[in-house]
Amino acid sequence: MTGKTLITAIAFTCGVGAIHAQEITLEDIWMNGKYRSEYVYGLRSMNDGEHYTSLAYSKKGTAILKKSYADETQIDTLLASSWLKDPIVFEDYAFSNDEKQLLLKTEVEPIYRHSTRENTYIYNLESKSLEQVKANGKQRYATFNPAGDKLAFVSENNLFVNDLNTGKTIQITKDGEFNKIINGATDWVYEEEFAIAKGFFWSPSGRYIAFLRFDESLVPEFNMPVYGGQLYPQDYKFKYPKAGEVNSRVALMVYDLESNNVLDAAQTSGDVEYIPRIKWVSESQVAFQSLNRLQNHLDINIFNAENGRIRTVYTEDSETYIEVIDGWELVKNKLFITSESSGYNHVYSVNVESGDKKSVTSGNFDVTDFYGTDGKKYVYFQSAEESPMKRSIYRIDFNGKGKTKLTKEEGWNDAEFSSGMKYFINGYSNANDPGNYTLYDSKGSEIRVLRTNDRLRTELKGVAMNEKTFMTIPANGFDLNAWMIKPSNFDANKTYPVLIAIYGGPGSQEVTDQWGGANHMWHQLLANKGYIVVSVDNRGTGARGTEFKKMTYQNLGALELEDYTATAEYLGNQSYIDSERIGIWGWSYGGYMSSLAATKESRAFKAAIAVAPVTTWRFYDNIYTERYNGIPQDNPAGYDQNSPINFAHELNSNYLLIHGTADDNVHFQNAVEMVNALVKAGKQFDSFYYPDRNHGIYGGNTRLHIFQLMTDWLEENL
Repeated sequence: MTGKTLITAIAFTCGVGAIHAQEITLEDIWMNGKYRSEYVYGLRSMNDGEHYTSLAYSKKGTAILKKSYADETQIDTLLASSWLKDPIVFEDYAFSNDEKQLLLKTEVEPIYRHSTRENTYIYNLESKSLEQVKANGKQRYATFNPAGDKLAFVSENNLFVNDLNTGKTIQITKDGEFNKIINGATDWVYEEEFAIAKGFFWSPSGRYIAFLRFDESLVPEFNMPVYGGQLYPQDYKFKYPKAGEVNSRVALMVYDLESNNVLDAAQTSGDVEYIPRIKWVSESQVAFQSLNRLQNHLDINIFNAENGRIRTVYTEDSETYIEVIDGWELVKNKLFITSESSGYNHVYSVNVESGDKKSVTSGNFDVTDFYGTDGKKYVYFQSAEESPMKRSIYRIDFNGKGKTKLTKEEGWNDAEFSSGMKYFINGYSNANDPGNYTLYDSKGSEIRVLRTNDRLRTELKGVAMNEKTFMTIPANGFDLNAWMIKPSNFDANKTYPVLIAIYGGPGSQEVTDQWGGANHMWHQLLANKGYIVVSVDNRGTGARGTEFKKMTYQNLGALELEDYTATAEYLGNQSYIDSERIGIWGWSYGGYMSSLAATKESRAFKAAIAVAPVTTWRFYDNIYTERYNGIPQDNPAGYDQNSPINFAHELNSNYLLIHGTADDNVHFQNAVEMVNALVKAGKQFDSFYYPDRNHGIYGGNTRLHIFQLMTDWLEENL
């Protein structure tokens, strides 16, 4: 304990005194699953809009259950792994369009954040037969065609189509090669920053397949050792374009199954640097988004596979940057999209013939998710209209009238709609309750509760839980949203150490009225040890409009650090806080900011923990970094004036640096160069490295280990 007085929590459980409250332990948080929330796993809406399927797990294996939206008694088991003659452990599934076949993924092997390779099986629901998809090794992204008689997949960086009737396999591309050419899948940076890993798409009737081809030959390689208990570690190399470096040359191709021809629809060249989104809008027309390198000019284009022509149906420019449009749907001649062009993110309809753009939603709030339309009258969306910290679900007429709030619970709501938008399953929680999953109809009428989380609530009643309260912190002319967790036996006449938990990256949020999961339970554990835990959303974070979000443009780290420092000063002026014992911790972007706080503003923070931090933006990938910070050749000051490695000589805080050696995202190089800079400056610090762990630093008891490490370190250093 090193002489520090820490307060033991004894009395507060969900707002009610609890004399015999049990201790929250790290083992229960990270190993035993004691505080794990319930979910609806593997949810799929069926074609009729009246039923959905989900995964169920038991000691006997995995099962796919079919349930009725309207009648909770209607439950049918479509497939159980125990039924199979040669049982397989399937981890995911997909239906054919006619719902007569199931695609089962087994022995799934993760590659990066979103990408996997797996062995794939086809299960016929009528004949009860199971057949493995034959390929040269594991497959990626196997997908039925609309008729369900063909299967497309990627193997060894090439795109294949398997005719399920004849057993014949067509190899569409033949030039795929690791670290050189990728067909039908995406490169590392598209996967990470555009969240697109599968790079092929069937047309509505299955005559065509649109696919992306990446030529990453000129992209610089990054290499990292993978130890794995081997006598000689493997040197793993992959293509990773850092800020200012060359990207893959990307082409959008269209394969015609009738003619066996491949059409060249579009390529990245000149003003087009990225093709991040593709969607078929008719049998012969495929729409795609294109962005320039600075990501401040966006076009939505339509390629006609019958005549080879391209037309641009929407264009948007920004003085800063444009986020890729995830919410977009074509209904007849109207393209529904989301855009921040008004200063807030809203839904618009664009006439693809005339180009006329009309607002569907409007106001001083952000639409935070576009769920789609019913194809006839209504748009369904999620917004932060009531508060940047809360989310509710709405529907509105195509013409922007008749907006209706569909959810009733105050806190955080997120919907999963059925086919045709007739029903939706709402995942709800708030900051102090793990919430539930509830079925609604499209008018907002509650049908029934699907998951209650009552087991977790019972567990929480047995331990000392401390209320998370919301507040605003005045900082640099703004009222920043924040939350606070105080010790359960809080005494306003005493003083307490503070730990500020941060992330802070562009458009992100930490201060939200939703259940915080395992990290929330760790913060509860710290509160029970006598710490006050605080989080704050700095300038640059989301759901407060574009002006607030884009203030940090081309100067990442500067305003964020000003806000964290002002937060520390504000907290230090409170009578119940020990101003000499304020700490800060974060992971990834949060680790970057905690490292900057420990160096450039070490006067404000006694201790800082940085997990997997960026220590200079020159080391990070170009899509993310250039979107928010510009190109380093054009904005060197924006890269160097807030890089922690350039301020290592100013370290006066206690500092713990943690990183995984196989972090393909924020490379271990960031930690190595930070250590070099600290050693050069003659600064003492603590560090810990996790061999062969990626950016998430998990697996086995790794999470238990890292949070035990951080807990012990805080007790010694804060």
